[in-house]
Amino acid sequence: MDISKFSAYSGLCSLTFGAIAITAVPTYAVEKISFVYDSLILSVSVDSLETFANEGIATGNLAFYLDVAGITAEQKALFREALSKPVPVDPVLISRSLHTDEGLRLLDYFGDVINIQGGRNGQYVIRGSLVQSAFEPEGLSLINVLRNFSTNIQLDVKKALVLGEKIDIIVRATYLFSEETARLSALEAENDPPVDFSQKLDIQQPGPFQVLEPQRFYLTDENRGTRFGERRFYVDVYRPKTWREGKTPVVIISHGLSSEPEAFAKQAKHLASYGYFVAVPQHPGSDIQQKNYFLEGLSRQIFLVEEFVDRPLDISQTLDELEKRNNIQYQGILDLENVGVFGHSFGGYTVLALSGATLDFEHLEEDCNINLGNMNTALLLQCRALNIEQKDYNFRDERIQAVYALNPVNASIFGPKGLAKIKIPTFIAAGNYDPATPFVFEQVRSFPWLTTANSYLLLQEGQAHVDFSQVDGGLSDLIDTVDDLTLPSPELLDDYTNSTMLAFFELHLTKNQDYAPYLRANYVQYLGKDEEFKAHLISQDSSEALKEIIEQFRLNNNIFR
Repeated sequence: MDISKFSAYSGLCSLTFGAIAITAVPTYAVEKISFVYDSLILSVSVDSLETFANEGIATGNLAFYLDVAGITAEQKALFREALSKPVPVDPVLISRSLHTDEGLRLLDYFGDVINIQGGRNGQYVIRGSLVQSAFEPEGLSLINVLRNFSTNIQLDVKKALVLGEKIDIIVRATYLFSEETARLSALEAENDPPVDFSQKLDIQQPGPFQVLEPQRFYLTDENRGTRFGERRFYVDVYRPKTWREGKTPVVIISHGLSSEPEAFAKQAKHLASYGYFVAVPQHPGSDIQQKNYFLEGLSRQIFLVEEFVDRPLDISQTLDELEKRNNIQYQGILDLENVGVFGHSFGGYTVLALSGATLDFEHLEEDCNINLGNMNTALLLQCRALNIEQKDYNFRDERIQAVYALNPVNASIFGPKGLAKIKIPTFIAAGNYDPATPFVFEQVRSFPWLTTANSYLLLQEGQAHVDFSQVDGGLSDLIDTVDDLTLPSPELLDDYTNSTMLAFFELHLTKNQDYAPYLRANYVQYLGKDEEFKAHLISQDSSEALKEIIEQFRLNNNIFR
C-alpha cells in the first residue's frame, strides 16, 4: 500500500475540520497575532502577513522570523500560497453550520488553541472571522480570516504543536492499520481453500431475476410526533418480477445522515436481482429533507436529536407493516423471521442498535470530553445523543438475523459493552479515506469488541464515506482543493460492497453454502487483483491479533483510551 496516498488523505481530513464557521461582524481591525510558548511571546503584524501574501515580500518581524527559522524559498512560496489560496464555500451554509451543536463543539475545540488576547477561548472570534471572510468577494482564505478577526489573537504554540502531532499520529495510524488489516487478510487468504473464482458465478454482476420498478408506501406513527406533526415516512420497495424458490429473503436498508432511500437504489436492485425483497425507509429528521430545512433556515440543526431513538423504530415499524401485507399482498412468501439489515453511516448506528447493540452513555460521555488532538469527527454526531433521555434503550428486533454496516457511526455511542451484546452475524465495512467516520476510530477500534462468532471487517482502500461524484458542487469544489487526491471509481467500490453484501446475506440468511467461498479473504483479494485500490477482508479469526496491534499502538501513541 502506497504511504504517499495518505498525505492526500491528511488534506481531506483537514478540510473536514477546517471548512466551517458562523456569522459576526468585526468591530475593529486586528493588528497583530501573538505566538505564546510558556512565558515567551512573539508577535507578527497582520499587515506584514498581508503584504507577504499579496506581494511575496517579508517585512518587519515576519522577515526576521523567516530568516531565523531558515525557511527556504520553496517553503516561503508554499507559505504564501497557504495564506492567499481561497477555499470555495457557501457563506450561508458556513454560518448555519457553526450555529449547530456540532459546529459549536468544533469551534470550542479549536478555540482552545486560537485564543483572544489574554488567553480566553477564541471560538466566537473564529466564527465571526470565518463567516465575514466567506461573505467577502475575496472569499475564504487564511489571510482574509486573519484580517477579519475582531480582536488581537494569540496562538498557544504548545497546544498547536500537540494538535499537529496528533494529526500526524492519526495519519500514521490510518496507514498502519490499513497495512495490518491487509496483512491479516493475506494470512487468512493463504489458509482459505483454493478456488478459481474466474470459473464461478460473478456475483458483482446483476443476478438472474428481473427487477420491477420500485413501489412506495407511506407509514404514520401518531405516537412519535415531531415539531412538524406526527411521524410520517415513506418506504421504497424493490422486488423481483418472479419469486425465487421457497421463502423470499428480506433486507431492510437504512440510509445515512442527510441522505434518502433513493441513494441506495444500487444496493437494493442488486439484491432484488438475486431474488430478494428489499425495503428502504425514509428517516425524517435526519434525511435530505431535514438537511434542506437546515439550509433554508427552517431548522437550526442538521438532524434532530430524537433520531437516535426514532431511526431504529422506523425499521421495526416497516417490518410490522410488511407482516400485515405479507399474506394479503405477497402470498405469504416473505421470510420475516430471518431478516437482514444494511445501514450506512448513521444508518450503520441504526442497524447495529436493531441487532442488539446498546447505548453506553457513560462510555460516550468519557469520549465526548475530548482532549486536544482527538480528531474523531464522528463524535460530533454521537455526542448529541447525550441530549436524549439517558435510560436503558432496547431496540433489538428479534426478526433481524444478520447485519451489514457500511462506515457505521458506532464506537463511542455503543462502546465495548454495547457492541458485545450483538449475537447475530455482523459485517462491518470501512474506508481508509473516510473523514466522516474515521477508520481508525470507528471501525478498526470497535471490530474487536464484537463477540459474535460470525463477524467480518472489510477495508476498502480509498473509500471516502460517500461518492463525491454525486455530492453538491460546493463540496466537490472543496475536495478539488486537496492536492494529489485520487479516489477509486464509484463502480469499483460498488462491486466490493454489493458482492460481499450479497454473499453475507446468502450465507447467513438463506444458509446457502454455495456462497461461503465469496465470504473469504481470497475472494476479496481476487476482486482487487488488478486494481490500484484494493479491498481486504478479515474475519473473527483475526480479531485477537488486531486487538493486540491496537493496544500496542495505543500504549505508544496515546491515541485510543
